[in-house]
Amino acid sequence: MTAETPLPRARYGMILPSSNRMAEIHANRFTPPGIAPYATRLRMTGSHFMPLDELLPKVAEASELLADAKCDPVVFHCTANSMASGMDGEKRITDAIAEATGVQATTTAAATMAALEALDARRIVLVSPYVRKTHEHELNFMAEAWIEVVGERNLGLNGSDAYCSTPPAKWIEVLRDLKNDRADAYFASCANITAIDAIDEMEEMLGKPVLTSNQVVIWQALRMAGIGDALLGLGRLGKI
Repeated sequence: MTAETPLPRARYGMILPSSNRMAEIHANRFTPPGIAPYATRLRMTGSHFMPLDELLPKVAEASELLADAKCDPVVFHCTANSMASGMDGEKRITDAIAEATGVQATTTAAATMAALEALDARRIVLVSPYVRKTHEHELNFMAEAWIEVVGERNLGLNGSDAYCSTPPAKWIEVLRDLKNDRADAYFASCANITAIDAIDEMEEMLGKPVLTSNQVVIWQALRMAGIGDALLGLGRLGKI
């Protein structure tokens, strides 16, 4: 008798920057068995960065491709771009996905806010691999969302190759240096970094929840899909 491949319990989709090399690896590693993560790509970072009005039609088309594969929810998964135009811009991205597909929609920015709310965290330390201008977009987004940043640092790395090759030990070092008793949580921002691999170690070191972009997206996508499994390796958030 031929064995049949079981249908997944849920599917979620991610719209990624074309240069991203970490999000799918992490989604496949940390998503529980029986759930299928899918991805499609857009050129939207670095030299391909474009104003939101130009980006939205591309986002809508990419979300339709994921909806064709029965993904629900669909996530616009780029931390910097989802925060660059503030909370109103983030809502426009979410609305573009929902209107194009009729499925649940979210972004990395919205997933981050949902995770902070779930952890009752209003004061954070924010670190990123970005140049200062991009990092400041995220500082501005946090201020607009009434999240107090009590410590922050941007590493100023030179693009995706440097993002991907920076080891987890570097993120541990940076957060150790920025340990702050006023922080409710720590956020290592960017979907193209390795910080997720050290969440448990960093939480033990800091005594507070640690968030990363890929972690919050996996968590929120699964919860939106009705999957309540504990998420091993995703720290305190994964138990919520």
